[in-house]
Amino acid sequence: MSADDQKRRSAEGALAYIEDGMKLGLGTGSTAEHLVRLLGEKVKAGFNILCVPTSERTAALAAELGIPLSNLNETPALDLTIDGADEFDAALRLVKGGGGALLREKIVAAASKRMIVITDASKKVETLGAFPLPVEVIPFGCQTTAAKIEAVAASLGCTGRISRREDQYGEPFLTDSENFIYDCAFGRIPDADELAKALNLIPGVVDNGLFIGIADLAIIGTDEGIQLVSRDNGESPR
Repeated sequence: MSADDQKRRSAEGALAYIEDGMKLGLGTGSTAEHLVRLLGEKVKAGFNILCVPTSERTAALAAELGIPLSNLNETPALDLTIDGADEFDAALRLVKGGGGALLREKIVAAASKRMIVITDASKKVETLGAFPLPVEVIPFGCQTTAAKIEAVAASLGCTGRISRREDQYGEPFLTDSENFIYDCAFGRIPDADELAKALNLIPGVVDNGLFIGIADLAIIGTDEGIQLVSRDNGESPR
């Protein structure tokens, strides 16, 4: 089974947690797109749901599929957010932002009663950091901000190349909020909790891709079926 098949399997597993009438946060990325397409089929069949997308890309796909959409100004409290992850560990600490939507993803997740992560088996790691950590930074003074990110990270045992993300044309990548993203190739993050706090104290940093204490459940698609990882109770097959 391919990684994409595992992603679809995890998205299918998430459908069991979505109830008619829910207000749902819709994530961004390849796994989340599987969920959006599955939801589109349910809405077409008469399922009642209201969704808040975490990116313009997700919003466009959901609108194309006829999924009713809102935003946090109109719908400030959500029942559930379902999103992917670039990495996660046994404590359900996440690295997100590979698709460039980490800020909106975190805002939407924080507005929800619960967050469920859908992912393929390759995303579970013992220690976070193999996937470069994205940090969203305002353009003003960005080089100074990047230097401070490097210094703060080093003080917490994180070293490696920190580079401003570029788009397909070699220009600075801009988030939906028109900020830059710096990708931090630390390789290993010894203390994700402290790094998340320290990065967000740097002036110029909008937020970082460490999601700590936000996700409640991970649904992992595997060749054998679905594996569940709960923040409270650990792993269990399904």
